[in-house]
Amino acid sequence: MFIAEAAGLQALKATGRVRTPAVIAGGASDSTAFLVLEALDLVPLDQKAGARLGEALASMHRVTGDSYGWTGDNFIGTTPQINTTHPSWPHFFGDRRLRPQLQRALANGMDKALVAKGIGIVERLGGLFLEYRPLSSLVHGDLWSGNAGALADGTPALFDPACYRGDRETDIAMAELFGGFPTSFFAAYRAAWPLDRDYERRKPLYNLYHVLNHYNLFGGAYLGQAQRMIDRLLGDVRR
Repeated sequence: MFIAEAAGLQALKATGRVRTPAVIAGGASDSTAFLVLEALDLVPLDQKAGARLGEALASMHRVTGDSYGWTGDNFIGTTPQINTTHPSWPHFFGDRRLRPQLQRALANGMDKALVAKGIGIVERLGGLFLEYRPLSSLVHGDLWSGNAGALADGTPALFDPACYRGDRETDIAMAELFGGFPTSFFAAYRAAWPLDRDYERRKPLYNLYHVLNHYNLFGGAYLGQAQRMIDRLLGDVRR
């Protein structure tokens, strides 16, 4: 897990677009692992720093590759995240993101009928991408407000990534899911790189991944939200 986190931080830093804590050292023994990072004295994002982060994230998302995925698997929270590359974004997101979470949810007690509905979304996912071909952008992958902050001079910083190359909308969708980002962040991002007109239609799809992960990590408090999202998305992909 620490090796994957270090690789993600180094990938973000290498773009030259965003500030991250430097990776200093890491290692492991038979019973213990550790990762030493640069200590950053961070404060919550204000409107000015939020705008700077929005611009920086849009610039980072312009660092693209030839396929979707990553050089190795990593983690979303403590959940393994499969990153085997694929040239098709709907295939990648369906098989590498939603399907594993649904399989975990079934093992964790989610109703079989609800899981079957979720699999139905995976199998019809291409219908949401008939006119949209996202670039394979470098994404943070776990972009909630707890993984961002600002230095005393207002320089924004990102940490705790779950990086891969995918649709940039996944970062924006997650940032909206849990809240906490200043409005200037979203406004500055859209000014630097406007989102596709059908972003709102895909946002529940991208956030279902994180809601399912929270169900699998933290339990039934997220069940109702997952059910509502699955029912909405299943109706959408059946159109």
